[in-house]
Amino acid sequence: MEYRALTGRSLGVTGEMGEIEVARLLGYQLAPVRSPGYDAVDPNGRKLQVKTRCYGADAKPGQRLGSIKLEAEWDAVLLVLLDEDLTALSIWEADREPVEQAILAPGSRARNERGALAVAQFKKIGRQVWGNGTEMADKKGAKDNALV
Repeated sequence: MEYRALTGRSLGVTGEMGEIEVARLLGYQLAPVRSPGYDAVDPNGRKLQVKTRCYGADAKPGQRLGSIKLEAEWDAVLLVLLDEDLTALSIWEADREPVEQAILAPGSRARNERGALAVAQFKKIGRQVWGNGTEMADKKGAKDNALV
């Protein structure tokens, strides 16, 4: 985006863009603003937290999702991966049980205390629900390990 190129900072709209893409691409209903613990509802009534990561050519490996709230009411987590122009590349879904197991597994303070899973770890426990599998579009020199 031009703003990022000029300032070196993001606009802070990545999360909102991910939620919009979930509604547009999957046809899910967005939850009312500030709904505790979830951002969207699928056609079966499942409550979903939506997490979004934006990757540019300079993305560092080991990126993490934002905090997943275990104490809240939700059924699954969606991860929306965007390119640096905020275009959706892929959407991944993981059900509550494997997400909770991954967060509560011993060994990582970031994971245990903040509920922050690595993107690669989320993809291992989840499944791709949208996208053509080429979320690593080699635009502007992005390296394959930037999403791992």
